[in-house]
Amino acid sequence: MAQHFLLSAAARTLSLKAIYKAGEEAAHDTFCKMRWPETDGEAVCPDCGCCETYKITTRRKFKCKGCYRQFSVTSGTIFASRKMAFVDLLAAICITVNASKGVSMVQLSRDLDCQYKTAFVLAHKLREAMAREVHTGEVLRGHVEVDGAYFGGHIRPENAKADRKDRRLKEHQTGKRRVVVVMRERLGRTLPVVTMAESEGVALVHSNVDRMATLSADEASHWDLLHAGWSVDRVNHSEIYSDHGKHTNWAESYFSRLRRMVAGQHHHVSPRYLHQYATQAAWLEDNRRKSNGVMAFGLVANAMDAPVSRAWKGYWQRVA
Repeated sequence: MAQHFLLSAAARTLSLKAIYKAGEEAAHDTFCKMRWPETDGEAVCPDCGCCETYKITTRRKFKCKGCYRQFSVTSGTIFASRKMAFVDLLAAICITVNASKGVSMVQLSRDLDCQYKTAFVLAHKLREAMAREVHTGEVLRGHVEVDGAYFGGHIRPENAKADRKDRRLKEHQTGKRRVVVVMRERLGRTLPVVTMAESEGVALVHSNVDRMATLSADEASHWDLLHAGWSVDRVNHSEIYSDHGKHTNWAESYFSRLRRMVAGQHHHVSPRYLHQYATQAAWLEDNRRKSNGVMAFGLVANAMDAPVSRAWKGYWQRVA
């Protein structure tokens, strides 16, 4: 029997040992090459686009000969105003892509020897960079599976049986429960969206799936509306999970990873940030057949192409 790709040496092309052995200068050069691939890492002014720059080596900065602006490799990117060393940033990215079900922020802060707050914001910036690859705006094509799953909003029952309430009733719920609706191409992209109800997935399919595509869905009644625009395979999960090629196993595979990420690693995810964890799970699913080196450098490239984060820059300094 052939060895699984993830167990082979080809899947391991980057390690923490190699990152720290190469040192800070090599990590900085990696970020430069990902930021300016057209010039093989030679700095280009982010303001005027001038290629005539020179290095200020004592501070790892550059100065433009055209507009005289000083800038660094992370200026204007999602890592703007960063204080962490480049070797630690690259190590954090390596840890993130190596963790197939995600990594807790306590563990990441211990691995990097930084504050919990630093690890928390850094991880969310990386998820924001992943979103540039997941949420491209392109419609899904081919055969697309659509499904929904509920996350959060757990209500702990009272200790005494006489005090317990019917947690199915709306008045006894917390309002924090959310639905992740996923649309996934077979052998293709994964697109998750967080909604209040699974029935909202019908409108999402209309916006994000090509009219020439075919669909697979379960027997939930709201998916009946999809038959008006697409050829839809339906499978009744109360009776069978796969019926001669009719299944939503690709969507269920995504939910399996996301559930283990939320329950097994993070234990609790706020509904405010659930969309970022859903995006991370989708990115990991779509890149699962790539080596960890390809995944890490791809994530660096996404981060270097992403603008300054309006949600996470100065997150802990804001006044509530």
